[in-house]
Amino acid sequence: MTKLFFQRQVTLREARRFAENFAFVFLCVLLLSFLLPSSAVATQTQLERTPLTLEILQERLSKPILREGNLTVDLREMVIDLRPENGSFRDAFYQLLRKELQKAGAKPLGLDLSYSVIQGDFIGSDLGLRTPLYAQAIAPIFTATEQAQLESLRLVCLQSLAMSNDKPLHVYALPNSKDCRSLLATDANTSGEINVFRGTLTLTNTRFNGQVQFLNTFFLQSVDAQNATFLQPINWSEARFSRVVSFMNANFRQASNFQGSIFFDKANFKQVQFQELADFHGSFFAEVANFNQGLFKQLAKFNKVQWQGNINFSDVRFANQVQFTKANFNQFLLLTEATFEQAVSFREAQFNQPINLHGASILNLADFSDARFAKNAFLNVSGLSFNSNQAKILGNLGQIGKMFCVTSLQGNQNILRNLGQNFRQQQQIADANQIEYTKQRLRLIELSQSLLRTNINSASINRLINLGFSATQADAIINRRTIRMFRYSTELLTLADIDLETYNKLNNHLSFAEPLGFGGWILQAWSLFALTLLLLLSGYGTNFWLAFGVGGVAIAYFGLLFWLIDRYRRLHPVPIIPTYYETVSILIGFSCLEFLSLLAIFRNAEQPWLTLGCLLIIIIPVPITLIIQLYQQGRYHDLMDFSYFTEDGTFRQLRLLIGRLPVIPRNATFRERYMPLLSDRRWNWLNYYDFSLNNLVRLGFNDIRLRDQHLPGIIATLAWYQWSLGVLYITLILWTLSRTIPGLNLLIYLK
Repeated sequence: MTKLFFQRQVTLREARRFAENFAFVFLCVLLLSFLLPSSAVATQTQLERTPLTLEILQERLSKPILREGNLTVDLREMVIDLRPENGSFRDAFYQLLRKELQKAGAKPLGLDLSYSVIQGDFIGSDLGLRTPLYAQAIAPIFTATEQAQLESLRLVCLQSLAMSNDKPLHVYALPNSKDCRSLLATDANTSGEINVFRGTLTLTNTRFNGQVQFLNTFFLQSVDAQNATFLQPINWSEARFSRVVSFMNANFRQASNFQGSIFFDKANFKQVQFQELADFHGSFFAEVANFNQGLFKQLAKFNKVQWQGNINFSDVRFANQVQFTKANFNQFLLLTEATFEQAVSFREAQFNQPINLHGASILNLADFSDARFAKNAFLNVSGLSFNSNQAKILGNLGQIGKMFCVTSLQGNQNILRNLGQNFRQQQQIADANQIEYTKQRLRLIELSQSLLRTNINSASINRLINLGFSATQADAIINRRTIRMFRYSTELLTLADIDLETYNKLNNHLSFAEPLGFGGWILQAWSLFALTLLLLLSGYGTNFWLAFGVGGVAIAYFGLLFWLIDRYRRLHPVPIIPTYYETVSILIGFSCLEFLSLLAIFRNAEQPWLTLGCLLIIIIPVPITLIIQLYQQGRYHDLMDFSYFTEDGTFRQLRLLIGRLPVIPRNATFRERYMPLLSDRRWNWLNYYDFSLNNLVRLGFNDIRLRDQHLPGIIATLAWYQWSLGVLYITLILWTLSRTIPGLNLLIYLK
C-alpha cells in the first residue's frame, strides 16, 4: 500500500511538471507569434507559395477561371523563376502564355499574378499581340470594340497635335511619339507596330525581383497593380491604358519609366512610393489622376504632361526635385498639404483652372516663370507654409503677384507678409505691391464684416433670437461668452445646443471681434472709409496709372467748370459769353483728357465702375451745387469785363508750385505782377486747364491764380475746394510713387 501510494505521488508530480512545461512552451509560442517580425512572416508566406512548373502552367492555361466577368489565367501565389539560368522554362513560359493570350475569341484572356513572386526579368511586352496601328492592317482577331479602342489613340494624337499648334509655347511629346507619327502619317507603309494586351492584368501584391518591361504596350482592359513591389527598374514607356489602371500603394524601389504613356481612363497612384527616379515625361492623362499620399524620394519628371482631368497631389511628399515644365493642366490641380522639400518647376506650364496649395509646404524653390494662367485660374495659398528667408517663389514680373489668392485675412497674414518679402528681395516691386493690395482688400472685408454684422460677443439675447437662434441657443451663447469670448466661428459648434444647420445658416451674419464702444466704432468706420478710398483710387498705392487716371478726370472736369464760370457770365444787358471757336476747343480738349483718363482707369482698376463712382461723388456734388447757386443769384460787381483769373506776367515756364495758394495776396506789388487772362487769344482756354493742374498737382506752365478784388465768394470757394482736394491728391501721388519706384521702395522697407 505504501509503495502504491508513493508511485501515485510520483505520477501526479510528473503530470503536474508536464502540464507546467506544456503551458510554458505554449506561452512562448504564443509570445513569439506576436513578436515575430514581418520579414519572417513574409518569408514563411513565400515558402508557402507554389513554384510554377510547365505542368502547372499548362493546367492553369487549359482551365482559366471566371473573375468579375473576365476569363483569367490563374497564376496567383506562385514562384515564377524567369532567371537566365532557368532559360528553358522562361522560353516555354512566354511561348505558352503568348499562344493562349493571343488566341482569337469573343472574350480576351486575362492574366492574374496576384501574391506571386517573379524572379528574374519580366518582359510583359512579349505577351502582347504585335499589330500595326494602320486601320486597314489591324489584326482581324480584334473585335469591333477593341478596334474602336485602338482608334481612340488616333484621336489623342490629333488632339495633342492641335494643342501644340494652338499654343506655340508648349511643344508636346505625343505628336512626336512613334505610334502618333505612324498614325498621322499619310503613307500606310510608315505605320508602326504596337503590342496589344487584350485581357485584364492583375498584379495585386505581386513582387518582381527583376526588371519589368511593358514597352509600347496597349492594354485594352484594366490593369490592377495594387500593393505590387518592383525591386528593379521598370519600363512602361509608350504604354497605353485603355481602362482603369491602379498602382495604389505600389512600391517602386528603382527607376520607373512611364515616358509617353497614355491613360485613357482613371489612373490611381494613391499612396505609391517611388524610391528612385519617377519619369512621366510626355504622358497623357485623359481622366482623373490620383497621386494622393504618395512619396517621391528622388527626381520626379512630369515635363510636357497633359492632364485633361482633375489631378490630386494632396498629401504628397516630394523629397527631391519635381518638374512640371511645359505641362498642361486642363482641370483642377490639388496640392493641398503637399510638401516640396526641393525645387519644384512649373516653367511654361499652362493652367486652365485653379491650383489649390492650401496647407502645402514650399521649403526650397517654386518656379512659375513664363507660366500661363487662364482667366479663371489662380493659386490658392491659404495656409501655405513658406519662409522667404529659406525659400523662393519665382514668376514673371507684374504677373505672378496677381495669381495668389487667400480666402480670409485671419490665419494668412504670415504667408502674405512672406510672399511680399519674397518679391521685394527679388526687386519685383509690382508683385510685392499686388500682395499688399490683396492683404488690404481682405482687411477691408474684415472691417466691413465687423461693422455690419452682428457681434456675437456683444449682441443682446433678443438680438440673437431675432437673428435666428432659439432661446436655448441664445442662453448658451450668453453663458459661454461670460466665461470666455468667442474668437473663431467654429467655437459655436463646441456648444451642445448649436447644430450644424444653424451654424451654416447664421455664420455669414455674425462677427467674432472684440466688442466696440461708440468711439471705437467711429474710428473703425473712418478706417473703413479711408481704406476704401485708397483701394479704389490708387489700389492702395500700388497702381500709379490708376491714380494718374483719377487725377486726369478731376483736372479736365474742374478746368471745364472754371472756364464756364469765367467765360459764360451773363446774357443781359451786355452778353459776356465765349466765342464759338473757344467753346469747341475747350470741349475737344475736355473730351480728349477724359478719354485718356478713363482709359487709364478702366485698364488698371480692378473695379473701374466703383472707382469712377467714388471719384464722381467727390468731385460732382459740391461744385455743381456752388455753380447752380452762382447762376441763380447772378453776378453784380465791378470789373465784370475782366477775367477772374490772373497770371504772373514776369515768368512763363514750367513750374513746381508746392506752396502756391489759389488767390493772389492783397498787395499792390503783386497786383502789378499778376495780370488778367486775355480773352481775345485763341489759346486762352488752355489757361483754365493750367489753373486746374496747378490746384491739383502743384505743377503748371504759368502761375495762374484768382484775383483778390471783386471776386464772388462762390468762385473762391470752388477754387479752394479743388485746392484742398489737391493736397490730398498730391499726397496720394507721392505715396504711390514711393511704393512703385524700386529706389524709393528701398527707402521705405529697408529700415
